[in-house]
Amino acid sequence: MNSNQTTNEVDDMREEYDFANMEGCVRGKYAKEFSVNATTVLLDSDVAKIFPDSASVNEALRTLARVLSR
Repeated sequence: MNSNQTTNEVDDMREEYDFANMEGCVRGKYAKEFSVNATTVLLDSDVAKIFPDSASVNEALRTLARVLSR
């Protein structure tokens, strides 16, 4: 987001929120599902320049897997 932009919208965000006293909030609601379905890896900066998002990394790994399985 460009901080130099001005808008006519009203900023109704508070400086701070107290989530402990908010109704309906559940801490870690999707944490278990995320940990089962996702693996987080850290790419070195030179690799991240070539593969900037998860889709490109997945495509490259699937291609490599196909080559190696022959």
